Amino acid sequence: MRAFVRMILAAAVTLSLAGPAIVRSALGEVNEVRLTRQPGLVYLPLMIMEHEKFIEKEAKARGNPDLKVSWFVFNSGGAAVDALLSGNVDFVTSGCSNLLVAWSASGGKVKGVGGAGAIPMILVTRNPNVKSLKDFTSADKIAVPTVRVSMQAVMMQMEAEKEFGLDQIRKMDPITVAMGHPDAYAALSTGKGEIDSHFSLPPYEQEELKLPGVHAVIDSVKIAGGPVSNGVVFSSVAFHDNNPATYAAVLAALRDAQALIRNDKRAAAQIYLAETHEKLTVDELVTIMNGPNFVYSVAPQRAQKVSETMYRAGSIKMKATSWRDFFFPEVYNDKGSS
Repeated sequence: MRAFVRMILAAAVTLSLAGPAIVRSALGEVNEVRLTRQPGLVYLPLMIMEHEKFIEKEAKARGNPDLKVSWFVFNSGGAAVDALLSGNVDFVTSGCSNLLVAWSASGGKVKGVGGAGAIPMILVTRNPNVKSLKDFTSADKIAVPTVRVSMQAVMMQMEAEKEFGLDQIRKMDPITVAMGHPDAYAALSTGKGEIDSHFSLPPYEQEELKLPGVHAVIDSVKIAGGPVSNGVVFSSVAFHDNNPATYAAVLAALRDAQALIRNDKRAAAQIYLAETHEKLTVDELVTIMNGPNFVYSVAPQRAQKVSETMYRAGSIKMKATSWRDFFFPEVYNDKGSS
């Protein structure tokens, strides 16, 4: 954790010293925008934005038909945040927890653009003796995207505080292992190795629950009291302030992608498979997306609750009085934000 924080702080210094882009468009803004996403259905809006070229369409409507859009795929939210803070990308999509790490470490120079998705995360295990967090021992290993500060890690901290008390909020941290969701699924499916549990994400959790001997322990909806933003888009204050038309195009494209999901889940599922090449059918994906507590909206979900847990756990040093402290004002009035 200390090494991760040092990396973030060093990158935040780079961000604070970064100057404006050298090449500008006819609008006086950047002529290229660079974005990241990760594997999993929570990142589906970003996949649609890329596949359908929604940013390019929205930029053209705002007078910039030549905007270049570059996409980068990361398996780790920590690596994606580092890329943002070091100035190598302009927009990152990761868990709300990683947004908060970047917001706090940069002194508020990074903020949220909007929610990408808030979909259920399930902690699964192949250990038959585990029915709750209390049953895990030092012999177990739980895969999470980023140790201590991923959304999955924060969900366990939230639950540990309930079960064991504030002084034990980090009780589960020592048995977590950083691993991307596809790799964690592969490790769990072998039935061998140290990874016997995974705090997962759709569609991997649905596939894992089909594996012999694997069962669910707890899910994020139960822990947080409802859907929680495990996918948010965030950017730097400098980019937001210096490139208002490009920023607006990205946010509008995000809204366009989420509208497509709500209106045509089958088309959205087809795009997901075209982008990921995962071995699922369109019907399987549509069934998953039709499940309860799937929210695709720019309105942040329970973001303030995440910030309060991370502050109590010592993962962030800046205390937010409201989720509005770490999001840009363009989504302040979106219905459902919390």
